[in-house]
Amino acid sequence: MNTLHRRALLGAGAAIALTGCASPQVQDYAQEAPKLDLRSFFTGSLSAKGMFTDRSGRVVKRFTVRMEARWDGDNGVLDEHFQYSDGSTQRRVWRLRALGQGRFSGAADDVVGEAGGESAGNALRWNYTLALPVDGRVWNVALDDWMFLIDERTILNRSAMSKFGLHLGDVTLVITKD
Repeated sequence: MNTLHRRALLGAGAAIALTGCASPQVQDYAQEAPKLDLRSFFTGSLSAKGMFTDRSGRVVKRFTVRMEARWDGDNGVLDEHFQYSDGSTQRRVWRLRALGQGRFSGAADDVVGEAGGESAGNALRWNYTLALPVDGRVWNVALDDWMFLIDERTILNRSAMSKFGLHLGDVTLVITKD
């Protein structure tokens, strides 16, 4: 095999390897059912149970969440009340907006800027920066937040947290319509 053929094969192999490493896109789930309708699912009373794991996979904190959600046309409110395993509590009120074609935006007091979301099939992907209090300081951490509708009453949610591109940990929860 001559040098030109070897280079072509190496280049093709590298392209295939890089493609295999590409992160999933929400459109990868466009044909999955049941179809997630964010406005329909996040209406009324909901509850969640979850945990935060550090980058090694160790459970750092567990929590429960009570939620109330409502929509008025394209504008929604998701009022979350967290109870953590260490006894602390937190409230986050999301102001959501449907932008059309499966796209959403959201804002909350501890979200830096605006969250952007996209849904397709049974999946929703949110990307946002959260101002996270840690040991008396506030860290702005990036969240890559995926939700998957399992059935009409259940969403599985996994959020990868990072700072400066370094993986800090994951938040995993199950959200259930009451």
